Amino acid sequence: MHREPPVELLRLSTAGSVDDGKSTLIGRLLHDSKSIFEDQLAAVQDFSRRRGDERPDLALLTDGLRAEREQGITIDVAYRYFATPRRRFILADTPGHVQYTRNMVTGASTANLAIVLVDARQGVLEQTRRHAYIASLLRIPHLVMAVNKMDLVGHDESTFRRIESEMRELATRLDVQDVTFIPISALHGDNVVDRSAHMPWYSGPTLLHHLEHVHIASDRNMQDVRFPVQWVIRPQSDRFADYRGYAGQVVGGVMRPGDEVVVLPSGIQTRIARIEEIGPDGLPREIGEAHPPMSVTVHLADDLDVSRGDMICRPGNRPTVSQSFDARVCWLGERPLQPRGRYAIKHTTRNARAVVESIAYRLDIQTGHRDTAAQQLSANDIGRIALKTTAPIMYDPYRQNRATGSFILVDESSNATVAAGMIVGEA
Repeated sequence: MHREPPVELLRLSTAGSVDDGKSTLIGRLLHDSKSIFEDQLAAVQDFSRRRGDERPDLALLTDGLRAEREQGITIDVAYRYFATPRRRFILADTPGHVQYTRNMVTGASTANLAIVLVDARQGVLEQTRRHAYIASLLRIPHLVMAVNKMDLVGHDESTFRRIESEMRELATRLDVQDVTFIPISALHGDNVVDRSAHMPWYSGPTLLHHLEHVHIASDRNMQDVRFPVQWVIRPQSDRFADYRGYAGQVVGGVMRPGDEVVVLPSGIQTRIARIEEIGPDGLPREIGEAHPPMSVTVHLADDLDVSRGDMICRPGNRPTVSQSFDARVCWLGERPLQPRGRYAIKHTTRNARAVVESIAYRLDIQTGHRDTAAQQLSANDIGRIALKTTAPIMYDPYRQNRATGSFILVDESSNATVAAGMIVGEA
Protein backbone atom coordinates (compact mmCIF):
# COMPACT_ATOMS: atom_id res chain seq x y z
CA MET A 1 0.00 0.00 0.00
CA HIS A 2 1.34 3.43 -0.95
CA ARG A 3 2.23 5.57 2.07
CA GLU A 4 2.28 9.35 1.82
CA PRO A 5 5.49 10.77 3.29
CA PRO A 6 4.84 12.59 6.56
CA VAL A 7 4.81 16.38 6.50
CA GLU A 8 8.21 17.49 7.77
CA LEU A 9 8.50 19.20 11.16
CA LEU A 10 10.70 22.28 11.57
CA ARG A 11 11.60 23.47 15.06
CA LEU A 12 12.54 27.13 15.18
CA SER A 13 13.27 29.77 17.79
CA THR A 14 13.35 33.54 17.78
CA ALA A 15 15.86 35.78 19.52
CA GLY A 16 17.00 39.37 19.50
CA SER A 17 17.32 42.47 21.64
CA VAL A 18 14.49 43.98 23.63
CA ASP A 19 11.85 45.70 21.44
CA ASP A 20 13.23 44.25 18.21
CA GLY A 21 9.73 42.93 17.53
CA LYS A 22 10.07 39.18 18.07
CA SER A 23 6.58 38.65 19.45
CA THR A 24 5.06 40.91 16.80
CA LEU A 25 6.84 38.93 14.07
CA ILE A 26 5.53 35.63 15.39
CA GLY A 27 2.05 37.08 15.76
CA ARG A 28 2.26 38.26 12.15
CA LEU A 29 3.38 34.80 10.99
CA LEU A 30 0.48 33.16 12.79
CA HIS A 31 -2.03 35.76 11.60
CA ASP A 32 -1.01 35.96 7.94
CA SER A 33 -0.62 32.18 7.58
CA LYS A 34 -4.15 31.82 9.03
CA SER A 35 -2.87 29.75 11.94
CA ILE A 36 -4.93 31.33 14.72
CA PHE A 37 -8.55 30.84 15.73
CA GLU A 38 -11.12 33.62 15.38
CA ASP A 39 -11.68 33.78 19.13
CA GLN A 40 -7.93 34.27 19.68
CA LEU A 41 -7.88 37.16 17.22
CA ALA A 42 -11.03 38.62 18.79
CA ALA A 43 -9.41 38.50 22.24
CA VAL A 44 -6.30 40.27 20.93
CA GLN A 45 -8.44 42.92 19.23
CA ASP A 46 -10.46 43.46 22.39
CA PHE A 47 -7.41 43.74 24.66
CA SER A 48 -5.66 46.09 22.21
CA ARG A 49 -8.76 48.29 21.96
CA ARG A 50 -9.13 48.54 25.76
CA ARG A 51 -5.45 49.48 25.98
CA GLY A 52 -5.94 52.26 23.44
CA ASP A 53 -3.91 50.75 20.58
CA GLU A 54 -4.69 51.93 17.04
CA ARG A 55 -4.44 48.41 15.62
CA PRO A 56 -4.47 44.85 17.06
CA ASP A 57 -1.19 44.12 18.84
CA LEU A 58 -0.22 40.77 17.32
CA ALA A 59 2.55 40.36 19.92
CA LEU A 60 -0.21 39.38 22.36
CA LEU A 61 -0.55 36.08 20.49
CA THR A 62 2.77 35.00 22.02
CA ASP A 63 3.17 37.22 25.09
CA GLY A 64 0.90 34.95 27.05
CA LEU A 65 1.80 35.76 30.65
CA ARG A 66 0.02 38.62 32.39
CA ALA A 67 3.37 40.13 33.43
CA GLU A 68 4.51 40.02 29.80
CA ARG A 69 1.38 41.78 28.55
CA GLU A 70 1.67 44.48 31.18
CA GLN A 71 5.38 45.14 30.67
CA GLY A 72 5.41 44.64 26.91
CA ILE A 73 8.34 42.22 27.12
CA THR A 74 8.86 38.49 26.71
CA ILE A 75 9.86 36.73 29.94
CA ASP A 76 9.15 33.07 29.47
CA VAL A 77 9.59 30.85 26.41
CA ALA A 78 6.30 30.81 24.52
CA TYR A 79 5.82 27.74 22.32
CA ARG A 80 3.43 27.89 19.38
CA TYR A 81 2.43 25.29 16.81
CA PHE A 82 1.33 26.11 13.29
CA ALA A 83 1.32 24.39 9.93
CA THR A 84 1.17 25.04 6.20
CA PRO A 85 0.57 22.47 3.46
CA ARG A 86 4.35 22.09 3.07
CA ARG A 87 5.54 21.85 6.66
CA ARG A 88 4.63 21.73 10.36
CA PHE A 89 6.30 24.15 12.77
CA ILE A 90 7.01 24.30 16.49
CA LEU A 91 8.13 27.80 17.36
CA ALA A 92 9.80 29.03 20.56
CA ASP A 93 9.60 32.77 21.19
CA THR A 94 12.50 33.40 23.59
CA PRO A 95 13.31 36.47 25.72
CA GLY A 96 15.75 39.18 24.67
CA HIS A 97 16.88 40.35 28.11
CA VAL A 98 20.34 39.35 29.35
CA GLN A 99 18.85 37.99 32.58
CA TYR A 100 16.78 35.50 30.58
CA THR A 101 19.69 33.94 28.66
CA ARG A 102 18.84 30.57 30.23
CA ASN A 103 15.32 30.82 28.79
CA MET A 104 16.76 31.38 25.32
CA VAL A 105 19.09 28.39 25.65
CA THR A 106 16.14 26.23 26.72
CA GLY A 107 13.96 27.35 23.82
CA ALA A 108 16.71 27.07 21.20
CA SER A 109 18.28 23.78 22.33
CA THR A 110 16.21 21.61 19.96
CA ALA A 111 15.82 24.14 17.12
CA ASN A 112 16.65 23.40 13.50
CA LEU A 113 16.63 27.11 12.74
CA ALA A 114 16.98 30.35 14.71
CA ILE A 115 15.57 33.72 13.69
CA VAL A 116 17.62 36.59 15.15
CA LEU A 117 15.90 39.95 14.79
CA VAL A 118 17.75 43.22 14.29
CA ASP A 119 16.07 46.62 14.60
CA ALA A 120 16.95 48.43 11.36
CA ARG A 121 17.21 51.72 13.30
CA GLN A 122 19.56 50.33 15.96
CA GLY A 123 21.72 48.01 13.86
CA VAL A 124 23.78 45.21 15.42
CA LEU A 125 23.77 45.50 19.23
CA GLU A 126 25.58 43.55 21.94
CA GLN A 127 22.47 41.44 22.49
CA THR A 128 22.35 40.65 18.76
CA ARG A 129 25.91 39.33 18.94
CA ARG A 130 25.08 37.47 22.14
CA HIS A 131 22.15 35.64 20.59
CA ALA A 132 24.07 34.84 17.41
CA TYR A 133 26.86 33.42 19.58
CA ILE A 134 24.42 31.25 21.56
CA ALA A 135 22.90 29.98 18.30
CA SER A 136 26.38 28.94 17.12
CA LEU A 137 27.20 27.45 20.54
CA LEU A 138 24.06 25.31 20.34
CA ARG A 139 25.04 24.27 16.79
CA ILE A 140 21.72 25.41 15.33
CA PRO A 141 22.22 24.51 11.65
CA HIS A 142 20.35 27.43 10.07
CA LEU A 143 20.30 31.09 11.03
CA VAL A 144 17.99 33.79 9.67
CA MET A 145 18.89 37.41 10.31
CA ALA A 146 15.57 39.26 10.03
CA VAL A 147 16.20 43.00 9.76
CA ASN A 148 12.94 44.35 11.19
CA LYS A 149 11.21 47.76 11.19
CA MET A 150 12.39 48.54 7.67
CA ASP A 151 9.34 50.83 7.39
CA LEU A 152 10.91 53.12 10.01
CA VAL A 153 14.05 53.66 7.89
CA GLY A 154 12.12 54.31 4.68
CA HIS A 155 12.76 50.77 3.39
CA ASP A 156 16.33 51.91 2.70
CA GLU A 157 18.48 49.27 0.97
CA SER A 158 21.81 50.73 2.16
CA THR A 159 20.71 50.36 5.81
CA PHE A 160 19.90 46.70 5.22
CA ARG A 161 23.16 46.05 3.34
CA ARG A 162 25.25 47.64 6.10
CA ILE A 163 23.67 45.37 8.74
CA GLU A 164 24.00 42.36 6.43
CA SER A 165 27.72 43.03 5.91
CA GLU A 166 28.37 43.37 9.65
CA MET A 167 26.49 40.18 10.49
CA ARG A 168 28.16 38.19 7.70
CA GLU A 169 31.53 39.05 9.21
CA LEU A 170 30.30 37.94 12.65
CA ALA A 171 28.83 34.71 11.24
CA THR A 172 32.20 33.86 9.70
CA ARG A 173 33.94 34.19 13.06
CA LEU A 174 31.22 32.13 14.78
CA ASP A 175 31.47 29.28 12.26
CA VAL A 176 27.82 29.58 11.24
CA GLN A 177 27.43 27.60 8.01
CA ASP A 178 24.02 28.70 6.72
CA VAL A 179 22.83 32.28 7.28
CA THR A 180 20.05 34.07 5.39
CA PHE A 181 19.22 37.80 5.52
CA ILE A 182 15.66 39.06 5.03
CA PRO A 183 14.45 42.70 5.34
CA ILE A 184 11.00 42.78 6.97
CA SER A 185 8.39 44.88 8.71
CA ALA A 186 6.61 42.63 11.18
CA LEU A 187 4.10 45.35 12.04
CA HIS A 188 2.89 45.72 8.46
CA GLY A 189 3.72 42.21 7.18
CA ASP A 190 6.34 43.16 4.59
CA ASN A 191 8.28 40.04 3.47
CA VAL A 192 6.91 37.96 6.34
CA VAL A 193 4.30 35.87 4.53
CA ASP A 194 3.70 38.09 1.50
CA ARG A 195 6.34 39.86 -0.60
CA SER A 196 6.71 43.58 0.05
CA ALA A 197 5.94 46.14 -2.66
CA HIS A 198 8.05 48.66 -0.71
CA MET A 199 11.37 46.86 -1.20
CA PRO A 200 11.68 45.98 -4.92
CA TRP A 201 15.47 45.88 -4.49
CA TYR A 202 15.13 42.65 -2.43
CA SER A 203 14.83 39.55 -4.60
CA GLY A 204 15.15 36.84 -1.93
CA PRO A 205 12.41 34.75 -0.31
CA THR A 206 9.84 35.89 2.21
CA LEU A 207 10.38 34.58 5.73
CA LEU A 208 7.62 31.96 5.52
CA HIS A 209 8.78 30.77 2.10
CA HIS A 210 12.28 30.28 3.52
CA LEU A 211 10.92 28.40 6.54
CA GLU A 212 8.91 26.13 4.26
CA HIS A 213 11.80 25.32 1.93
CA VAL A 214 15.01 25.35 3.99
CA HIS A 215 16.60 21.90 3.71
CA ILE A 216 16.83 20.22 7.12
CA ALA A 217 16.91 16.49 6.31
CA SER A 218 20.70 16.47 5.97
CA ASP A 219 21.13 18.22 9.35
CA ARG A 220 20.64 14.91 11.14
CA ASN A 221 23.54 12.54 11.69
CA MET A 222 22.74 9.66 9.31
CA GLN A 223 26.14 7.97 9.62
CA ASP A 224 26.47 6.96 13.27
CA VAL A 225 23.77 4.54 14.45
CA ARG A 226 22.59 5.60 17.90
CA PHE A 227 19.53 4.07 19.57
CA PRO A 228 19.12 4.84 23.29
CA VAL A 229 16.75 2.28 24.81
CA GLN A 230 13.83 4.02 26.46
CA TRP A 231 11.58 1.12 27.35
CA VAL A 232 11.93 -2.66 27.42
CA ILE A 233 8.73 -4.31 26.13
CA ARG A 234 8.30 -7.66 27.84
CA PRO A 235 5.72 -10.39 27.22
CA GLN A 236 2.32 -9.53 28.70
CA SER A 237 0.71 -12.95 28.29
CA ASP A 238 1.50 -16.55 27.32
CA ARG A 239 0.23 -15.77 23.83
CA PHE A 240 3.15 -13.36 23.31
CA ALA A 241 5.69 -15.24 25.42
CA ASP A 242 8.43 -14.80 22.81
CA TYR A 243 7.81 -11.07 22.30
CA ARG A 244 10.63 -8.87 23.61
CA GLY A 245 11.48 -5.54 22.08
CA TYR A 246 13.32 -2.35 22.88
CA ALA A 247 11.48 0.91 22.26
CA GLY A 248 13.03 4.33 21.77
CA GLN A 249 13.85 7.07 19.31
CA VAL A 250 16.56 6.74 16.68
CA VAL A 251 18.92 9.70 17.22
CA GLY A 252 21.55 8.79 14.64
CA GLY A 253 22.19 6.63 11.58
CA VAL A 254 19.99 4.18 9.70
CA MET A 255 18.99 0.82 11.19
CA ARG A 256 17.82 -2.17 9.15
CA PRO A 257 16.85 -5.78 9.95
CA GLY A 258 19.91 -8.03 9.69
CA ASP A 259 22.36 -5.30 10.77
CA GLU A 260 25.08 -6.36 13.18
CA VAL A 261 24.83 -4.27 16.35
CA VAL A 262 26.40 -3.97 19.79
CA VAL A 263 24.64 -3.10 23.04
CA LEU A 264 26.48 -0.64 25.30
CA PRO A 265 27.81 -0.50 27.93
CA SER A 266 27.92 -4.34 28.09
CA GLY A 267 29.58 -4.62 24.66
CA ILE A 268 27.60 -7.77 23.70
CA GLN A 269 27.10 -8.14 19.95
CA THR A 270 24.03 -9.45 18.13
CA ARG A 271 21.96 -8.46 15.11
CA ILE A 272 18.61 -6.78 14.48
CA ALA A 273 15.87 -9.36 13.89
CA ARG A 274 13.14 -6.88 12.96
CA ILE A 275 12.01 -3.28 13.48
CA GLU A 276 8.46 -2.16 14.18
CA GLU A 277 6.63 1.14 14.32
CA ILE A 278 3.08 1.95 15.36
CA GLY A 279 0.83 2.26 12.32
CA PRO A 280 -2.21 4.53 11.79
CA ASP A 281 -4.43 1.79 13.23
CA GLY A 282 -2.48 1.84 16.50
CA LEU A 283 -0.97 -1.59 15.91
CA PRO A 284 2.73 -2.44 15.40
CA ARG A 285 3.90 -3.10 11.84
CA GLU A 286 7.27 -4.20 10.53
CA ILE A 287 9.36 -1.72 8.57
CA GLY A 288 12.49 -2.07 6.44
CA GLU A 289 14.55 0.69 8.05
CA ALA A 290 14.50 3.32 10.78
CA HIS A 291 16.26 6.67 10.91
CA PRO A 292 16.13 9.89 12.99
CA PRO A 293 13.79 11.02 14.43
CA MET A 294 11.62 7.87 14.17
CA SER A 295 10.29 6.20 17.32
CA VAL A 296 10.43 2.42 16.86
CA THR A 297 10.71 -0.93 18.59
CA VAL A 298 13.84 -2.96 17.82
CA HIS A 299 13.89 -6.75 18.21
CA LEU A 300 17.25 -8.47 18.58
CA ALA A 301 18.18 -11.95 17.39
CA ASP A 302 19.48 -12.98 20.83
CA ASP A 303 17.87 -12.79 24.26
CA LEU A 304 20.15 -10.30 25.98
CA ASP A 305 20.06 -8.37 29.23
CA VAL A 306 19.18 -4.93 27.87
CA SER A 307 17.86 -2.14 30.11
CA ARG A 308 16.58 1.41 29.82
CA GLY A 309 19.56 3.72 29.32
CA ASP A 310 21.57 1.20 27.27
CA MET A 311 22.48 2.15 23.71
CA ILE A 312 22.37 0.10 20.51
CA CYS A 313 24.93 1.02 17.83
CA ARG A 314 27.15 -0.57 15.19
CA PRO A 315 30.17 -2.64 16.36
CA GLY A 316 32.62 -0.64 14.25
CA ASN A 317 31.12 2.77 15.03
CA ARG A 318 30.63 3.30 18.72
CA PRO A 319 30.18 6.38 20.88
CA THR A 320 32.64 7.12 23.66
CA VAL A 321 31.85 5.22 26.86
CA SER A 322 33.24 7.08 29.84
CA GLN A 323 32.56 8.34 33.33
CA SER A 324 34.57 11.54 32.85
CA PHE A 325 34.14 14.28 30.25
CA ASP A 326 34.38 18.01 29.64
CA ALA A 327 31.31 20.03 28.73
CA ARG A 328 30.06 23.54 28.14
CA VAL A 329 27.09 24.35 30.34
CA CYS A 330 24.58 27.13 30.60
CA TRP A 331 23.83 27.45 34.30
CA LEU A 332 20.09 27.69 34.97
CA GLY A 333 20.01 27.42 38.75
CA GLU A 334 19.49 30.24 41.23
CA ARG A 335 22.24 28.86 43.47
CA PRO A 336 25.67 29.03 41.77
CA LEU A 337 27.52 26.01 40.42
CA GLN A 338 30.71 25.35 42.35
CA PRO A 339 33.48 22.73 42.11
CA ARG A 340 32.58 19.50 43.93
CA GLY A 341 28.89 20.21 43.43
CA ARG A 342 26.85 17.00 43.16
CA TYR A 343 23.86 16.61 40.86
CA ALA A 344 21.73 14.06 39.03
CA ILE A 345 22.56 13.84 35.31
CA LYS A 346 20.08 12.90 32.59
CA HIS A 347 21.71 11.95 29.27
CA THR A 348 19.52 10.50 26.48
CA THR A 349 17.54 7.86 28.41
CA ARG A 350 20.25 7.23 31.02
CA ASN A 351 20.24 8.58 34.58
CA ALA A 352 23.22 8.77 36.93
CA ARG A 353 24.80 11.04 39.50
CA ALA A 354 27.60 13.46 38.70
CA VAL A 355 30.13 15.60 40.51
CA VAL A 356 31.71 18.79 39.13
CA GLU A 357 35.43 18.14 39.28
CA SER A 358 36.53 21.59 38.12
CA ILE A 359 35.51 24.79 36.35
CA ALA A 360 37.85 25.51 33.44
CA TYR A 361 36.47 28.98 32.68
CA ARG A 362 33.44 31.24 32.59
CA LEU A 363 32.74 32.65 29.12
CA ASP A 364 31.87 36.26 28.36
CA ILE A 365 29.90 35.65 25.20
CA GLN A 366 29.80 39.32 24.26
CA THR A 367 33.59 39.58 24.09
CA GLY A 368 34.61 35.91 23.81
CA HIS A 369 36.89 36.33 26.85
CA ARG A 370 37.46 33.22 28.98
CA ASP A 371 37.72 33.93 32.69
CA THR A 372 39.93 31.06 33.85
CA ALA A 373 39.93 32.39 37.43
CA ALA A 374 36.17 31.88 37.83
CA GLN A 375 35.30 29.91 40.96
CA GLN A 376 31.59 29.49 40.20
CA LEU A 377 28.91 29.90 37.55
CA SER A 378 25.84 31.98 38.37
CA ALA A 379 22.42 31.96 36.71
CA ASN A 380 22.67 32.64 32.94
CA ASP A 381 26.46 32.11 32.92
CA ILE A 382 28.04 29.86 30.30
CA GLY A 383 31.26 28.04 31.06
CA ARG A 384 33.29 24.88 30.64
CA ILE A 385 33.45 22.26 33.37
CA ALA A 386 34.76 18.74 33.98
CA LEU A 387 32.25 16.13 35.18
CA LYS A 388 32.63 12.67 36.67
CA THR A 389 29.62 10.33 36.73
CA THR A 390 28.71 7.29 38.83
CA ALA A 391 27.82 5.22 35.75
CA PRO A 392 29.24 5.10 32.21
CA ILE A 393 27.79 7.61 29.75
CA MET A 394 27.64 6.73 26.03
CA TYR A 395 28.17 10.01 24.22
CA ASP A 396 29.40 11.74 21.09
CA PRO A 397 30.75 15.30 21.04
CA TYR A 398 27.87 17.77 20.75
CA ARG A 399 29.09 19.05 17.39
CA GLN A 400 28.79 15.48 16.05
CA ASN A 401 25.38 14.59 17.48
CA ARG A 402 23.21 17.05 19.40
CA ALA A 403 21.15 14.25 20.97
CA THR A 404 23.99 12.10 22.34
CA GLY A 405 26.14 15.14 23.07
CA SER A 406 23.71 16.94 25.38
CA PHE A 407 22.54 16.46 28.94
CA ILE A 408 20.90 18.23 31.86
CA LEU A 409 21.90 18.45 35.51
CA VAL A 410 19.21 18.26 38.19
CA ASP A 411 19.35 19.40 41.81
CA GLU A 412 18.13 16.30 43.63
CA SER A 413 16.96 18.26 46.68
CA SER A 414 14.55 20.45 44.67
CA ASN A 415 14.21 18.37 41.48
CA ALA A 416 14.95 21.57 39.55
CA THR A 417 16.91 21.49 36.29
CA VAL A 418 20.01 23.59 37.00
CA ALA A 419 22.16 23.21 33.87
CA ALA A 420 21.94 22.46 30.16
CA GLY A 421 25.17 20.86 28.93
CA MET A 422 26.96 20.25 25.65
CA ILE A 423 29.69 17.61 25.75
CA VAL A 424 33.07 18.64 24.32
CA GLY A 425 34.97 15.38 24.82
CA GLU A 426 36.89 13.28 27.31
CA ALA A 427 38.31 15.06 30.32
